[in-house]
Amino acid sequence: MTAPTGADRRPVDLLARFARAVRTAPDRPAVRAGGTELTFAGLDRRTAGLAAALHAHGIGRGDRVGVQLPRTADLVVALLAVWRAGAAYVPLDPAYPPARLALMAEDARIALLIGADGTAPPRPGIPALGPDAAAAPRPAAEPDPRDPAYVIYTSGSTGVPKGVELTRGGVADLVAGLEERGIYRAGPSVVGWNASMSFDASVQQWARVCRGDTVVVIGDEQRADPAALAAVLDATGVTDLDLTPSHWELLRETLTGRQVRLFMGGEPVPERTWRELADGGADAVNLYGPTECTVDATVAAITGPRPHLGDPLPGVRLRLLDDGLRPVPDGVTGELYLAGPRLAHGYLHRPGLTAACFVADPDGPAGGRMYRTGDRARRGADGLLEFAGRVDRQVKVLGHRIELGEIESVLARRPEVTAAAVTVREAAPGDLRIAAYVTGPAAAGGPAVLAALRAQLPAHLVPHTLTVLDGLPLTPNGKTDYAALPAPAVAAPAAAGSGAPQGDALQERVAQEWRTVLGVASVAQTDNFLSLGGHSLAALRVVHKLRRTLDIDLQLRHLLDADDLAGFTRAVRERTQAGPVGRPALVARDRTAR
Repeated sequence: MTAPTGADRRPVDLLARFARAVRTAPDRPAVRAGGTELTFAGLDRRTAGLAAALHAHGIGRGDRVGVQLPRTADLVVALLAVWRAGAAYVPLDPAYPPARLALMAEDARIALLIGADGTAPPRPGIPALGPDAAAAPRPAAEPDPRDPAYVIYTSGSTGVPKGVELTRGGVADLVAGLEERGIYRAGPSVVGWNASMSFDASVQQWARVCRGDTVVVIGDEQRADPAALAAVLDATGVTDLDLTPSHWELLRETLTGRQVRLFMGGEPVPERTWRELADGGADAVNLYGPTECTVDATVAAITGPRPHLGDPLPGVRLRLLDDGLRPVPDGVTGELYLAGPRLAHGYLHRPGLTAACFVADPDGPAGGRMYRTGDRARRGADGLLEFAGRVDRQVKVLGHRIELGEIESVLARRPEVTAAAVTVREAAPGDLRIAAYVTGPAAAGGPAVLAALRAQLPAHLVPHTLTVLDGLPLTPNGKTDYAALPAPAVAAPAAAGSGAPQGDALQERVAQEWRTVLGVASVAQTDNFLSLGGHSLAALRVVHKLRRTLDIDLQLRHLLDADDLAGFTRAVRERTQAGPVGRPALVARDRTAR
């Protein structure tokens, strides 16, 4: 059941397509997560029961339901049930600080929370249901393509995240467009759900269950641990995997040579990664699109000599315009505007911002809009659409869209800070770090400032470094001169008393990797990686670097299970004594087998 092509294309709502998948193959696996498997018939029963329970609590069309669940099969049940109830879901990542979740819940005005047992609502007075709740199913109302489907929160330059409200029709059009372009296979696939549910790429992954694909929910530890990911891929037969270029760099050894189609997105593909994939014959595509255009707007097969964005997906109209909204000629850089049925309604409760970003489309139908992406692009002499940066200070770090102004605003509210500036630095090719600079009496309280930020901001918004300056450099017109900011106060030789015995080269190498990744001047042998602000992806960077440079079979668990630096160093030494493991080369894949 695919959408018709051409100007009259009207994609079928995904719930109707899910119902067809249930009728066609009720016993085929729909969701796999850990040791849990739900068939299409089982998923149908559970989502119908939970949707009825939502109805019994007064949830219906236009309502917003918060979903705060770990990465289990229950997560797919909850999201699909919200749609069956006619409502829109608001992802509330359990890893986010409580203050951030409360702010999002208040802004979205969620009417109910679906959470695991014992999960406290992000704000008092919000009723809650467990994912196993059920009531007698009843017929669902016919959905309208304009009905809200979900609200994704993105970083906001004013210090407050902004909610983007997307539509049911937009999601249906996304899936249909990827089918029409041949990005999805005609028959059922096995899709690895890799992205965080707070990342809009997750929609393109989990919603594929509605077209009859099997969705494999990859757990947080499995996403970060190459050995665990390999075990999941082998056990479930995943055929399609979505990931950022940064994640590819860390999982390269696991994914090379596997018959898995790679969906690259979330951030620009570096030229070295593009060439590596293209020259190795990898089955990979580059997907580009902002949250405001329902995940993906363009697609390109990763082939040829250099990165590019490809062509618009069916249903998307793309324009490169100058400041006067005039088309720019080939070879000239312009701002990229998108139009079509996948545009969001706008930003919740922010009519001014919505009007500024969603502008009238002079070449579209009456009342048509186009979205100002803020991305700059140009068409090369060969006609390829090339990404050329941003018109503002928005950046992408590990696939997350970050407004540096949001971090600056939160920093400036701290009593120890008089002024703040935040930028990004490339510590190594493809390794972007958020660097914060402050003035004021913060010199002695830098760790406390970062700890306070961790209590307010998701981990991807917390700066890697904090540098105290006597004053911020200024341009002639009195604005912060970001280009003149000094190198951040990061890794330095280990301080005296750090516990590293003289002459132990391996111990010093391990300690240096900690200092570099964590952005600290020194580490002690008794320090714990997580207590120093590390997280699973940072840990994987350490493991990945040591595994490559020492040629050892080192796994993420060796770091996360270690009590301190000394314990992790012992594990590294043991793996070194076990001997080298070698590094696989890219293996060309037989695309005819697909």
